[in-house]
Amino acid sequence: MSQRTSVIAGNWKMNKTTSDARIYVEELIGLVAGKEGVEIILCPPFTCLAEVNAMLEGTDVRVSAQNMHFEELGAYTGEISAGMLTDIGVTDVILGHSERREHFCEDDESLAKKVPAAIDAGIRPILCVGESDEEREAGSTETKLERQLTQDLAGISGGQLAGIIVAYEPIWAIGTGKTATPQIAQEACAFIRKTLAGEFTPAAAAQVRILYGGSVKPGNITELMVEEDIDGALVGGACLTASDFARIVDFGR
Repeated sequence: MSQRTSVIAGNWKMNKTTSDARIYVEELIGLVAGKEGVEIILCPPFTCLAEVNAMLEGTDVRVSAQNMHFEELGAYTGEISAGMLTDIGVTDVILGHSERREHFCEDDESLAKKVPAAIDAGIRPILCVGESDEEREAGSTETKLERQLTQDLAGISGGQLAGIIVAYEPIWAIGTGKTATPQIAQEACAFIRKTLAGEFTPAAAAQVRILYGGSVKPGNITELMVEEDIDGALVGGACLTASDFARIVDFGR
């Protein structure tokens, strides 16, 4: 396990009303109070962001949006800008999740605008990259990861790289019950770090936290977290129960 501070982020996706969120956060605060050595991030839907952030005031838990637009304002019906997020205290944003790429046509060109827009607004991007089952079977995992990283991060400088979190999410393991073995996950995360070192500098790449995402549960988090280049997890379904998420924060213990 690396010396970088671990990160456990829970992506609620399109789940929980505001009242559901209140119950969840009240329970979670008690479960993770005083937890050190790990950064905790909750990623609620837009409707819950302000309420969750207010409830977490005075704690170390950060609040992340699940998406944002790269423009500051304008005729973009249904979209949310970085300024709107910072206005309610949001500190992080997931960008490029495979579900956004697949279902909402989010591409590398738009992500190359979103990443610097988030940074300029003082929001930390959590950039998701990953390959499909077909791409993995074809042996093109590294090609896919390299393309996503180089294109999505084309608008930032080496000095900004350490302020970004990268999440490796193999598409074939998201919501399927399949989990990449620790070895597979480590190999991909190590390749991501190598690619970042080549595009920027080894020193900058060494500071980047790289998360694994894909059917992470209390039962498999421990073996993932011992890998050198895995600095945490972006958790989906298993984060929807506060007790399960708290166990993952505690690395499965």
